[in-house]
Amino acid sequence: QVHLVESGGGLVQPGGSLRLSCAASGSIFSINGMVWYRQAPGKQRELVALITNGGSTNYADFVKGRFTISRDNAKNTVALQMNNLKPEDTAVYYCNVLPINAYYWGRGTQVTVSS
Repeated sequence: QVHLVESGGGLVQPGGSLRLSCAASGSIFSINGMVWYRQAPGKQRELVALITNGGSTNYADFVKGRFTISRDNAKNTVALQMNNLKPEDTAVYYCNVLPINAYYWGRGTQVTVSS
């Protein structure tokens, strides 16, 4: 069992930045990496970025060059640095493990990009 808690969301103007954090606890030795998803109102949850245990990263095309995923293995946290935010980035952001486990979805953290 893994428990995930997201934080760091908020209201930001277009072009601004936010840094999200996800704290993991429990049986984290069994995971292969971490992932960030997001879900905007009326839309399906979509992959934003992932990082493997080996440090390899992958990003959705719509965030490439703007978002950076990183992991602190000592603290069991994964961060998502979001720069040059756009109104279309407004969503609830969730973290999960790799492979994705539907039981591990947390409450997420709301990101709102608006002037």
